[in-house]
Amino acid sequence: MFDTVLVANRGEIAVRVIRTLRKLGVRAAAVFTDADADARHVREADTAVRIDSYLSIDEQLRATARTGAQAVHPGYGFLAENAAFARACTEAGLTFIGPPAQAIELMGDKIRAKETVRAAGVPVVPGSTGRGLSDAQLIAAAQEIGTPVLLKPSAGGGGKGMRLVHDEALLGEEIAAARREARSSFGDDTLLLERWIDRPRHIEIQVLADGHGGVIHLGERECSLQRRHQKVIEEAPSAFLDPATRQAMGQAAVQAARSCGYVGAGTVEFIVPGSDPSAYCFMEMNTRLQVEHPVTELITGLDLVEWQLRVASGERLPFGQHDITFTGHAIEARICAEVPARGFLPSAGTVLALREPEGDGIRVDSGLSAGTEVGTSYDPMLAKVIAHGPDRPTALRTLRGALAGTTVLGLDTNTGFLRRLLAHPSVTAGDLDTGLIDREAANLVPSGVPDELYAAAALLRQAALGPAGAGWVDPFSVPTGWRLGGEPAWTVHHLRVPGHEPVAVRVRGAADSSESCDVRVNDASPIRARIAGGAGAAAAGELALEWDGVTHALHHAGDWLGRDGDSWRVADHDPLEAVLRGGTGRGGVDTLAAPMPGTVTVVKVAVGDTVTAGQSLLVVEAMKMEHVITAPHDGTVAEVSVAPGATVAMDQVLAVVDPHDEAAAQTAGTDSTDSTDRGKP
Repeated sequence: MFDTVLVANRGEIAVRVIRTLRKLGVRAAAVFTDADADARHVREADTAVRIDSYLSIDEQLRATARTGAQAVHPGYGFLAENAAFARACTEAGLTFIGPPAQAIELMGDKIRAKETVRAAGVPVVPGSTGRGLSDAQLIAAAQEIGTPVLLKPSAGGGGKGMRLVHDEALLGEEIAAARREARSSFGDDTLLLERWIDRPRHIEIQVLADGHGGVIHLGERECSLQRRHQKVIEEAPSAFLDPATRQAMGQAAVQAARSCGYVGAGTVEFIVPGSDPSAYCFMEMNTRLQVEHPVTELITGLDLVEWQLRVASGERLPFGQHDITFTGHAIEARICAEVPARGFLPSAGTVLALREPEGDGIRVDSGLSAGTEVGTSYDPMLAKVIAHGPDRPTALRTLRGALAGTTVLGLDTNTGFLRRLLAHPSVTAGDLDTGLIDREAANLVPSGVPDELYAAAALLRQAALGPAGAGWVDPFSVPTGWRLGGEPAWTVHHLRVPGHEPVAVRVRGAADSSESCDVRVNDASPIRARIAGGAGAAAAGELALEWDGVTHALHHAGDWLGRDGDSWRVADHDPLEAVLRGGTGRGGVDTLAAPMPGTVTVVKVAVGDTVTAGQSLLVVEAMKMEHVITAPHDGTVAEVSVAPGATVAMDQVLAVVDPHDEAAAQTAGTDSTDSTDRGKP
């Protein structure tokens, strides 16, 4: 076994690998960029080296020399499936904890991978054959198998650059666009074409191989709950497979691993028609540890990172296929920094409060801690919550409860969305396919902000208006609204949650008392409400709000409130400023605001330019997603507030377009962004 291992990654996977290194008594060396100087993985490692980029092979190798590491664990993403990195480690006398470079190269090329596993007897998705196909050859292949078809970059991964084509007449245009995306993302515009399988399920097999010819599989994982080809929920085993299909797919995965000389932990991914599980087809092989590996660990009892280390150090697998048993059911949810109500745009901010669930059957793999600064430079996944139970219904209930008990305040996450997704009838029934989230997402996002959230925010502000300290209190300094010989006055709090219209919350009474206040949200009837125990009881970040006879348990930090996995930033709103900006909401229909935190990469207009509705004006990029900001109507650019390279916050004003036609401007939509998902690294 090694004395020191460099973890060439960041975030939750770096923390997770360090956990196993510590268990084995191996020193953990970490790397970090300036953005991650205070990150959790840096604090938990035995030593850490500053680098400029996680993608720099030279810097990673220098870090191994400075820390005395004999081996490198790449995690996933970044350099994990980079054959040049694996080869460079070997040439430097280091052990790369992963497969040989030639296996990474072979399986990283989708065309060669399909040809290799087909020759080994593994069924593949019908489609084009051969490398370097021209546009005409791709069109001919599509005509032969029939539309719809899926165009895929041969060098790609993580769903980047994939295009579904239903209309044969559009093939030429879509092929050209797919080549541009592939060239931009991977430096290689080689494409392949596959038959589109309607309502497919994504099922993968975990394999484990040593350097002495031993290859086994550790069962399947169901990964069909996806959004834009990105996995969201994963579970093991699949509720879809019968024992015969499970055994056949496992054997096929072992054949695929043998066909490329695989060593270490890897995953063979299959696409399975929802109407016939026996018609499974090889899709690709991921030559690394997968994000969803914890569900396999929980049902097998094996630590996959430990076995990566043992295999890399030359050990034989001490067990065979017949020794592997599966216990219970495990489900994983990926918590990401994103805003479901805004089409899952990236989010960023400082973690002001963090509460991660604990309890029997619950595991959390996380890179978070209070004070963590979540930026837009890296992948948005923050943590994973995993539940294990004796059966699928138990695991589902446990995971829903764990997500309800998860609190991340300071930035938006998808935690509440995931909890509602796991309660969807199709999910509880196991009736899954890769398009389910896209079809149902709108029904899983709350349409508005509950009034009691606005009430809690207003009462916290109301309590802060009162005098501080003990002793005699001047009754006229207490914000009760009391008036001599008249009706008590209302204190008005103007509040707004980003993405929603501002509200006026009127409070009559002192919030920091045992008595209830009258609270009105906009023009609604007054409701009796109070913070149980007063403001002092809420100082610790938790509060119990009594609202119309019902008590709600909430968490709060700064402007943020949270419950049951959801969170809201309830900020103060200045109505006068909004009027000066041209309206309410995000500043009115004339004002273009950043839909997410990120970096302005392109500014195409200047003050005084005439623009037309839908014209591209600016581009904002965050977390590998590019967002085009377009003109909401015909008009003249009155203001440009940013320049290329500027870092912007969500809702920050970018530009103002004065309309040529006032009536048309009033009917213009407020959605002036177009986004392109660049996928995971």
